[in-house]
Amino acid sequence: MYPTGALIVNVRPNTFPPSRHLTLCIKPLKDSSGANIYLEKTGELKLLVRDGDRGPGQVRCFGFEQGGLFVEAAPQQDISRRTTGFQYELTSRHAESDLHTLSAPCRPCSDAEVLLAVCTSDFVVRGSIQNVTHAPEQQESAIHLRVSRLYRQKSRVFRPGPEGGGWRGRVATLLECGVRPGRGEFLFTGHMHFGEARLGCAPRFKDFRRMYRDAEQRGLNPCEMGTD
Repeated sequence: MYPTGALIVNVRPNTFPPSRHLTLCIKPLKDSSGANIYLEKTGELKLLVRDGDRGPGQVRCFGFEQGGLFVEAAPQQDISRRTTGFQYELTSRHAESDLHTLSAPCRPCSDAEVLLAVCTSDFVVRGSIQNVTHAPEQQESAIHLRVSRLYRQKSRVFRPGPEGGGWRGRVATLLECGVRPGRGEFLFTGHMHFGEARLGCAPRFKDFRRMYRDAEQRGLNPCEMGTD
């Protein structure tokens, strides 16, 4: 609160020995103001979040080995109402493919990426798209799902529907991906980021069933799951 001067924030994993392949993501709090946040290593600074920046690209991710965080107060005439804050996540590098900071976030997943996503995602469900709502100011879309089979979920993203009609829930993706309601069933996978379910790979279920059985016959499946 009342930011002045500067400070260095060093984030460390709580596991021993720590993984060599970690990704650190930060997300400014909604009303954060009064300071710029930089990536710092051996005295060199790279701007990550500018004071007052709350745009759609507000999540910033980088490799853990790239440095620490340098938080510097921006010059202000009145600091009495300024509070600087951010959330952070430290994740294994394999989750990087699901962060919405990639150069091609809307590219369809390859067969190998789908099969790996089934094994490593925070949620894996079979279902259909009920509706899609858009938030242009945040450059994001919310996909409302009707789920017929729940394979895995680490958080309660999907809850029982009315009168025993499967599960209901929603996941987020970028507006530029142009997701629209459509017929048919899909396999939805993804990860939790900052308390929000983010869409990863989402092939049509019939396509997933084909690629899974092909890999199974060749002994290449990274894990097992039911496809009926």
